[in-house]
Amino acid sequence: MPTDPFVFADEFGPLKVVHVSGPLPGLRAIVVIDNVALGPAIGGTRMASDAGLEECARLARGMTLKNAAAGLDHGGAKSVIMADPGLNGGDKERTIRAFGSAIRDLADYIPGPDMGTDERAMAWVREEAGRAVGLPRELGGIPLDEIGATGLGVAVAADAAQEFCDIELEGARVAIQGFGAVGRHAARFLAAKGCVLVAASDSRGTLHDAQGIDVEALIALKAEGGSVSDHTPGRALVRDDIIGVDCDIWIPAARPDVITAETAGRLKARLVVQGANIPVTKDAERKLFARGVLSVPDFIANAGGVICAAVEYGGGTEEQALATIEEKVRANTRAVLEASRAGGVPPHKAAGNLAKARLREALAAGRWVEGG
Repeated sequence: MPTDPFVFADEFGPLKVVHVSGPLPGLRAIVVIDNVALGPAIGGTRMASDAGLEECARLARGMTLKNAAAGLDHGGAKSVIMADPGLNGGDKERTIRAFGSAIRDLADYIPGPDMGTDERAMAWVREEAGRAVGLPRELGGIPLDEIGATGLGVAVAADAAQEFCDIELEGARVAIQGFGAVGRHAARFLAAKGCVLVAASDSRGTLHDAQGIDVEALIALKAEGGSVSDHTPGRALVRDDIIGVDCDIWIPAARPDVITAETAGRLKARLVVQGANIPVTKDAERKLFARGVLSVPDFIANAGGVICAAVEYGGGTEEQALATIEEKVRANTRAVLEASRAGGVPPHKAAGNLAKARLREALAAGRWVEGG
């Protein structure tokens, strides 16, 4: 596939692609500011050795659609630092601070936490760049990973989707691919709604227990540095076996493109709620729709984090952020699934239509270039 994001350029962007090298020797990073028609762009800073330009551009577009669909006054962007997120503390801090220094003049980009970065990392970025969201509480921020903002949105989306498929959350069997910052909180919020976690995976393996997994015990195990596959009781499986686990609700909460046209047929769930960014390819979305599997799109279901970030950026409180996530994600999920049902189109297409309509209105009003 092409690696130049401008190959995919359309009426919405990308506006700007910046390659970063230095000021720290060996620093390699990319920032894609996709669109600022609705306001300054908010988007996470991902740290991963295998991240690249195409992934960054796709994630930035996802943020544009996510922010527009959520009704936020922000455009979309994304950045990736191409480095091991497991660097020792001093090296990681120096790398992230160098990145923050390098993006100081990209005034229309507001960084937030993402895979491989957290609230503390955003504090370093703010000190160097002068801006960031998802900051620690002691710096006046709303720590979105700590409170589980994205996981809350995933649970709310699943709740709203009940009436559009033959599933009730009470007793529903859930499998979560990626038991990290998003997945563990989604599990916690869904358990409070009566769901039963029957499988979870991380980078080292999969845990399966048809009788149900103790969510709090699994969270504690992960906090101590263990793998989900170390948990007992339960059966340890190969990591990618999570795709074929028999369940009612399947939640991807890790890397992009985990469900493809080739793997979509292995899913045994009736509802997919996308906690990760771009976890399902377009071909897979069509296959799931044809099979009658309801799939709530990523930029609808996982918008809790950026909604929280926008509330923080606007000076709001944690309580306001949680209430806003509940309100917006529920309303948007219902709107998308109603449009999908009425138009006979996959939810992903319906969601895209909703977001793009708002973007076109903003573009017609004239805010397109930075500072415009």
